Amino acid sequence: MIISVASGKGGTGKTTIATNLALSIAPINKKRTLKGSATNSNILFLDCDVEEPNAHIFLKPKFKKTYQVTIPVPEVDKRKCTYCGKCVEVCQYNAIAVVKNNVLIFPELCNGCGGCSLLCPEDAISEIKREIGIIEEGRADAINFIHGKLNIGEVRATPVIRSVKLKVKSENGITIIDVPPGTSCPVIEAVKGSDFCLLVTEPTPFGLNDLILAVEVLRKLGIPFGVIINRSDIGDKKVTEYCKQERIPILMHIPFDREIAVTYSNGIPFVLYKKDWGLKFKNLWLQIEKLIRN
Repeated sequence: MIISVASGKGGTGKTTIATNLALSIAPINKKRTLKGSATNSNILFLDCDVEEPNAHIFLKPKFKKTYQVTIPVPEVDKRKCTYCGKCVEVCQYNAIAVVKNNVLIFPELCNGCGGCSLLCPEDAISEIKREIGIIEEGRADAINFIHGKLNIGEVRATPVIRSVKLKVKSENGITIIDVPPGTSCPVIEAVKGSDFCLLVTEPTPFGLNDLILAVEVLRKLGIPFGVIINRSDIGDKKVTEYCKQERIPILMHIPFDREIAVTYSNGIPFVLYKKDWGLKFKNLWLQIEKLIRN
């Protein structure tokens, strides 16, 4: 089962929800397995917010493996090149320019599509690998943990996210994905294939606006979802009214709480500090299971 945790905007508490949920369901899953259930006890946490991953601050995994993430970029053999400009015509990202019998390559703009090497009439273009980020893999107690890190200055987050998600195929049990904020291509790549998505929002005009965008995306993708309202006792009631109007289930309200804020700022998941919230997150998981079944 794959559960993604997303938000239309940054700063809503998405990572907070994802990490606390992971810590809450791990013992449930293990208990079911000990009773002979077919449910696997593996919990896999994927931090796909590769531009600024921070789930490791709360789960504190011990990393054991590191992988490079690369994309293919063109390399021109000038002995074969006739400077015909076909490569420039096919490149939609302006990553190649032909200037005065010279070919200029701009690797940072390249999307790694391979079109230039495929269509070069002189077979003068080959591809080399360029590192754009890394994947780190480890374990946080009962949770298998993987996150990606996009190199500073890089703009192609999607290939790194895709590399992180490749690990899902080799894992059984429950996967929780911490999705990048927003509704752009990296978000689509991260939520794709999820069985359910938790949308974390806040009761403000910005929160409502970006929630509406995120809802439209998930409906287009055909992924069932529910909403969690963080800092629910501030702002207005328009998010609640919108969810009621659109028949979107609100699965949890989290109030503006000083103790929660203090534990967060110290890198401590609040389910470890406040036991009543551990029970609430377990109940959240049961609600998700019910919605998926229905």
